[in-house]
Amino acid sequence: MINCTGVIGLGSISARHRKNIRRLLPDSKIIALSASGREVNENITDCDHLAQSIAELIEIAPDFVIVASPASFHVQHALPLIEHNIPVLIEKPVSTSIDDAVLLQEAASSGQSSVAVAYCLRYLPSAQIILEQLQHKKIGKLYNVDANVGQFLPQWRVDKDYRQSVSVSRELGGGALFELSHEVDYLQWLLGDMSVNFAHLRSSPELNLTVEDIADVFLISNSDVVCNMHLDFIQKDPHRRCRFIGSDGCLVWDLLNNCVTRNDAKGEHIVFSDKTYDRNHMYIDMLADFLRLIRGETNSCISIAEASKTVAIIDKIKNLAKRGDKA
Repeated sequence: MINCTGVIGLGSISARHRKNIRRLLPDSKIIALSASGREVNENITDCDHLAQSIAELIEIAPDFVIVASPASFHVQHALPLIEHNIPVLIEKPVSTSIDDAVLLQEAASSGQSSVAVAYCLRYLPSAQIILEQLQHKKIGKLYNVDANVGQFLPQWRVDKDYRQSVSVSRELGGGALFELSHEVDYLQWLLGDMSVNFAHLRSSPELNLTVEDIADVFLISNSDVVCNMHLDFIQKDPHRRCRFIGSDGCLVWDLLNNCVTRNDAKGEHIVFSDKTYDRNHMYIDMLADFLRLIRGETNSCISIAEASKTVAIIDKIKNLAKRGDKA
């Protein structure tokens, strides 16, 4: 029985989690905590209590906590909860440094609490279709993958100046690589471990950021699948698509429209399409899956070990990248 839950952070993703907790667990008391620890003056109407510190949250002993603070704060927020055996769902990315990821992984391994990382795109119905198609070799031997995602950063959160957002702060885990790390996660989920062959990061004059707003990366899987990955904050028309090229055809995964098509010698086939899908269901399904993890039931939750591989890949990309000069 889940009687009390906690959510750390008061941003948009935190609000989504509180709303979904209320939907799935209507009788559960919700405790909110500001990520910065600041005193909150505004009225937060979707929670039952505003805690003032991690210590207070631990004393309340919620049945689980969602850590939805900026990624650079994850270790300081999640670690004491894990050490007190409180189940924790950590928003992606799990951290912004390998050292922090290792600390969290060691704590999770030695403790008794359930811990998972929130990469919600794996819960998109079309993601499961892609996984099934690849596992059953519907396009034969896989040779190449092209993953491309972009959206104009000022249009992400229309109620907030993008220059004041976490997305542009190096200290808080901003930049295209961490903000769009879903691509790194799902590529390793679908293709296995990857090595970084080439990386080029740029900061465009359009946004004038101190973090990368364009990333182009060349990856190779252990099974010799070559992958080109492009991430950016500058595309005016939102785009998120991945193309898989095999010996017997190709698959095109349109993540924004939640559809999969297959092209082969017989032409183009719609494998799956649900363009009216409510994307909030990804988060609801992810939360329901985390509840199964807590109960010790079969689940598909992303472990810290898995999520740490994404942090390691991003670290390698940053170390290898040849940064372009600002125009």
